[in-house]
Amino acid sequence: MKKREFLTQIGILTAGALVLPSINSFAGEKHMPFGIQLYSLRNELPKGVETVISKVAKAGYSYVEAYGYSFDNGFWGLSAKEFRVLLDKYHLTCPSAHYDFNDYEKSGDVEIIKKYIATAKTLGSDYIVIPHINPNIYKDLALTKAWLAKINIAAKMVKDAGLKLSYHNHDFEFVDLGNTTAYEMLLNGTNPDLVDFEMDIYWVVRAKKDPLQFFKDHPGRFKLWHIKDMKKTDRTKNAEIGAGTIDYPTIIKGAKKAGLKYVFMEQENFDIDPYISISISSKYLQKVL
Repeated sequence: MKKREFLTQIGILTAGALVLPSINSFAGEKHMPFGIQLYSLRNELPKGVETVISKVAKAGYSYVEAYGYSFDNGFWGLSAKEFRVLLDKYHLTCPSAHYDFNDYEKSGDVEIIKKYIATAKTLGSDYIVIPHINPNIYKDLALTKAWLAKINIAAKMVKDAGLKLSYHNHDFEFVDLGNTTAYEMLLNGTNPDLVDFEMDIYWVVRAKKDPLQFFKDHPGRFKLWHIKDMKKTDRTKNAEIGAGTIDYPTIIKGAKKAGLKYVFMEQENFDIDPYISISISSKYLQKVL
């Protein structure tokens, strides 16, 4: 072997030896991508939507979950198309968004659902999420059944459009309703092919229920999660993820059983600067997901 060829190969091998440890060092740092429910920053959005989106991206979130859409004002003054362009600029996506279903619950007007479908498609979303409904419905069995029928109608429309409907819980779905609860009625009364559930783990725990038991009893139904923590000194308040009382490392072990696809960090109240807070939560999620 010529001296020049020998030295060249030695150089290549040496470079390879230098590169390989770097690759291996990152192998243990891979994590499931996660997003943020923008309701967390509802007080910051009026100050500038782009500022919020840029800081969300900088904090390490891969996607967002939008909320607050209205036919007149879009997303905080941006049309769905404009919001999509802004997300693209910061390399974020919007796999799901929360839409107001209260008018649909009252009227059954499917034109509302058609408009939500069009908006979701513009955003490139996979999911349309029911975020909240009048809690009084779940105090009455007949009203709950009527609402369930409307959910199934909407779900079929959403499915036919190539999307999927999801239901986000609070704690009022777990109040006893005869020999069941509204949440169990929703789980058992909807077709898994048409409806997934976005489990807000904080609210499940606050209702003194076990998320892992739901994953076991209804496998594959909880493809979306809201992760927010419970303050140690006040269970009605939130803490940065990992700084509260909810055992997320254990709950996350149930992700496969749940069918988890999308994780959204959410924090509804802060004791510190919200941007610092969401960065702390992001760093924790990178470790445990």
